Amino acid sequence: MSEAESDPPIGARALHDVSQGPPDAEARRRTLNSGVASKDCDAEPIHIPGGIQPHGFLLVLSEDLRIVQASENLASLTGENVDALPGEALHAVLGAALAQRIAQAAATAALDDAPLYVGPIDVTPSSCGQSTRLDVTVHRHDGVLIVEMEAGSATGDAFASMYPLVRTFARGLQEEQTVQALAELAVREMRAITGFGRVMLYSFDEEGRSHVLAEDRDDSYPSFLHQFFPASDIPRQARALYLKNRIRLVADVDYRPARLVPAVNPVTGRATDLTFATLRSFSPVHLEYMRNMGTHASMSVSIVVRGQLWGLVSCHDQNARIVPFATRVAVEHLGHMLSLQIEAKEERAEGEYLAALRRTMGRLISAMGEHENFVAGLQSVSNDVLSFARSAGAAIVFDDRVTLLGSTPDEDTVRALTHWLADHTTGVWSTDSLAREWPPAKAHVNRACGVLAVPVSQIFRNYLLWFRPEVMQTIKWAGEPVKIEGADGASAPRTSFSPWLETVRGHSALWRQGELEIAGELRGALLNIVLRRAEERAELATELTRANKELEAFSYSVSHDLRAPLRHIAGYGDLLREQEGERMSEKSRRFLNNMLDSARFAGTLVDDLLTFSQMGRAALRPAPVDLGALVRSIVQEFDLEGSGRRIEWVIGALPRVTGDAAFLQLAVRNLISNAVKYTRTRESAKIEIFATRSGDEHVIGVRDNGVGFDMKYGAKLFGVFQRLHRAEEFEGTGIGLANVRRIIERHEGRTWAEGRLGEGAVFYFSLPVVFRNANGTQGAPGTKSRRDHA
Repeated sequence: MSEAESDPPIGARALHDVSQGPPDAEARRRTLNSGVASKDCDAEPIHIPGGIQPHGFLLVLSEDLRIVQASENLASLTGENVDALPGEALHAVLGAALAQRIAQAAATAALDDAPLYVGPIDVTPSSCGQSTRLDVTVHRHDGVLIVEMEAGSATGDAFASMYPLVRTFARGLQEEQTVQALAELAVREMRAITGFGRVMLYSFDEEGRSHVLAEDRDDSYPSFLHQFFPASDIPRQARALYLKNRIRLVADVDYRPARLVPAVNPVTGRATDLTFATLRSFSPVHLEYMRNMGTHASMSVSIVVRGQLWGLVSCHDQNARIVPFATRVAVEHLGHMLSLQIEAKEERAEGEYLAALRRTMGRLISAMGEHENFVAGLQSVSNDVLSFARSAGAAIVFDDRVTLLGSTPDEDTVRALTHWLADHTTGVWSTDSLAREWPPAKAHVNRACGVLAVPVSQIFRNYLLWFRPEVMQTIKWAGEPVKIEGADGASAPRTSFSPWLETVRGHSALWRQGELEIAGELRGALLNIVLRRAEERAELATELTRANKELEAFSYSVSHDLRAPLRHIAGYGDLLREQEGERMSEKSRRFLNNMLDSARFAGTLVDDLLTFSQMGRAALRPAPVDLGALVRSIVQEFDLEGSGRRIEWVIGALPRVTGDAAFLQLAVRNLISNAVKYTRTRESAKIEIFATRSGDEHVIGVRDNGVGFDMKYGAKLFGVFQRLHRAEEFEGTGIGLANVRRIIERHEGRTWAEGRLGEGAVFYFSLPVVFRNANGTQGAPGTKSRRDHA
């Protein structure tokens, strides 16, 4: 290719949004590569090329050291026809010295998929008797021995110069503190050692794209520093080979491959697998790629971190270059050292980051433990909540209540997201592109492009959520990231490596694996806190249940025993008034009347207390109940009683439910009685009874236009002996609404009220659509309490 300017003016670059496709898609057939290697490249069998690079020789031997295959260029060494070599003994072709060293290596060393340097050997072909010094390596793969031979060093010791080459590099590796500094040192020293014109170090991302982190070059070479190469440049199977064989060399891009003879291995019945062979020939597509890049020789050294291919050190030269065996050994050794140092630096940085996360998590747990409600605990340390996941916003969703911190979507969106998460995810879940998974998030990319979701319940939709905004990224590619299709439809290598800009949208910063792990630990700690709170509440509930039973028994006994004396007082008082009333003074009659009123009020109170105590003791008798008919009969009773008042009744459509008809009638009568009582100061009273369906429950309401109440006292309404108005203004014992709550709760429902002082009130209760008993079967009442959402 023609040499590209290292940094052309910005106006000459292509600006491209990935959602639009290549700007010149109609001009030529090609496919945008966004990190996934093209299908034909991934399928190419590069491990069985059928030949080698001709600067060395290769033999495939059986275990008894007979030649199975030979590279066709071996004829230049032996002077014999290569077609006649298969079946011949190694020593008969290349001399006893080579055969003896190979036999020793095969007998004593572990050669499986691990090339072993046998050493410089003077090989003496039987046909000519002239010795040639060769550097020899051997390994066993797929049931055969593979021997590689290259021109040997001038001295007897191929490693004599290794120490001076690696000493500076090894010392520098220990001194550098960051991966970036290691990369810069590596390219500088490797170029000095190898003599290549340009040396780059790049890392692979999770999609297989490579990013150039450091570069050292001659000024005549174009720069690729900080640029990206698409995944298809090094397809998946090529990356797999780099993981197995740590160093690869193309000495001359214009070489003519030396074929293996015969083409099919007679031992295995298939082409010989040259995965671990240094001399393995390269794909024609790769060689054409090198030519397009202006590279005539290249060498790559693998960087393997935690067993994965982390990156490569890639060396390029504009001229053919045969790298001596000793230099390759030194560079491969440096690659191992570099891999270990990168792994150590990354683990240290990750360890420090995880330690910081755990310190933050400790503060979160401490705050939750100091508050009765863990939501309040997290709110008290909101900055730590956000910094825990390096997020701009967070949400706490508990019992369908949403608490927002920082920059987040609105409550309805967050609640809808938790519904989707509950149906589509399990455990700790994260994404850097929520809209790709959940389309409604497209409207919130500025606040919730990425999300980390931590469920804190196995049953309910309770979540901790962290949000990250969209991060627009401009990727500088080393040439437009496309694969050009040839006339036959197969992929052809790119021809241009001029810098090309791509703008990527719709993604947030990636969630690191350590963040997900610590989030899992936080979830475990939070579940323990919630469980401990639940156990404490369960213990308290047990104590309260026992105390309530004792109080019920006491109230039943007391109220039952008081009924007779109070009736006696009222009865004898009435007799006294009838018989002696005319002889009593006005003052005495007033005292007697006050006594009788008090006795009757006490009797009513005792009756209500008795009813209240019986409410928790009597068994429910569930049956179908027509609420419409029940309400109309109660309204008719109030109309028949008459009081000279005109009341406008509005009765909506009411459902059929399952419950204890007697108890439900008592609850509804209490609510309607309250509405009648608190509207008596109105000239025109209006009472409305209505019903709606909400999820799995019916909601029934009784609305009036009476005196109303202040909502700040609303929590007192359904308590025993709780009154919001003076007894002198409105009669009552203060137990009616407590009876209502107890009845409805026994029916698995809820009670709440809304009101405004002087403008009326609405009293609500809910009943389940499907009434269940304690065993979970339909019909009978259950004991599972429903959450109070009021």
